[in-house]
Amino acid sequence: MTTASAGDGAAAPPQPFLLTPHQGEAARALLSYVAALPLDSVDAQLLAVVVAVRAARSGAGNITGTDLRSLRLEDPEGALAELAAAGWEVPGQLIGGDPDTPFGIVVPGMAPGPGHVLPLGKDARSRVSGWSMRTRLAKPVRKGSSAVRLAALFLAAHCSAELVGHAPDELPVACYGAVPTLLEKGFLAEVSGQSYRLGPAVGHLAGLFRTPEEVAAAAREAEERRAARETATVSEATPDSWAAWKGDVSPALLRHAEAVENCRLCRLPFGRVANAFMTPPAPLPMPRSALDAYDTWRAAHRDCGREAALFTVAFRTGHGHGPSYGQLCKGLGWKKLPRELRGVIVSTLITEGWLTSTPPVPWTLRPGGTAHAQGIVLPGQVARAGR
Repeated sequence: MTTASAGDGAAAPPQPFLLTPHQGEAARALLSYVAALPLDSVDAQLLAVVVAVRAARSGAGNITGTDLRSLRLEDPEGALAELAAAGWEVPGQLIGGDPDTPFGIVVPGMAPGPGHVLPLGKDARSRVSGWSMRTRLAKPVRKGSSAVRLAALFLAAHCSAELVGHAPDELPVACYGAVPTLLEKGFLAEVSGQSYRLGPAVGHLAGLFRTPEEVAAAAREAEERRAARETATVSEATPDSWAAWKGDVSPALLRHAEAVENCRLCRLPFGRVANAFMTPPAPLPMPRSALDAYDTWRAAHRDCGREAALFTVAFRTGHGHGPSYGQLCKGLGWKKLPRELRGVIVSTLITEGWLTSTPPVPWTLRPGGTAHAQGIVLPGQVARAGR
């Protein structure tokens, strides 16, 4: 049976996602860790989420009595007792002590070094912690029970960029009883069996989940592109080979290639244009250092998705073709970025739907589905209403 929450008028423009796909994976790792703990109550599980993410770097999560009270647990003493029974070192002063003095709860397995049970980078830990707090305090759930807020965390974390999710197997049993409340309050827009859609007002909390099949498909595509690059006979394009290539492609691709080749604004060298079209592109490397650097960069460029989509519209209007990755970043003032970081930035914006392209054809960046939902489209296109 399918149920849906009642609408309450025109929706406000969606906010940028709080998490990147990489950070969404970290949020789900945190929740998986908590779900596997020997804890019986949702009070203890909600408290464990808060403490664990704070302890992920140093091994101890600081919390004050005021923090504890702000969680509005039904039985805070019982929750702390459950954590202690699970092997966590819980200071007795948290109950009845100075409410403003922070006390460290030592979490087993989170001491720095090998064997860490929840290895998070500095930026990822900070972003996941902020996401966790903003999800718990989202207007539809902030006054809800521990089960409602814990369910909100799990369901938001497992939502895709399209705001669609499927309840994970590890969702605590008590959270199922909170689903009607989440639907009534608008945190969920609709529910059908184990599947659901996040409400538009809280869509920015989605963890940008990708199924294992989607991740595997992306990995296979990258491997195929790498193999094609290695096996291709790479040679510099010549006027004759370029003319032969043009004679063997579709009219649409030919028009696009000549738009780039003859662009009076870009004035790109012949070799760069011809080789880009004729040679299979090499997969962009995404080392861990670039992913961590991206987390810091994204925190300083919160509205980059909308800015990038708007830029592609203006660029294509003037040039007759889309920008390259480098032209996009330079045009938006994102200068002096390593090639690997540029790749992570643009790939993430494509994953989030702010941009799309037509790989392996170069210079095809343009607004994606998320941008279309906000009315950002190329001239002549019709904006699609958000789902």
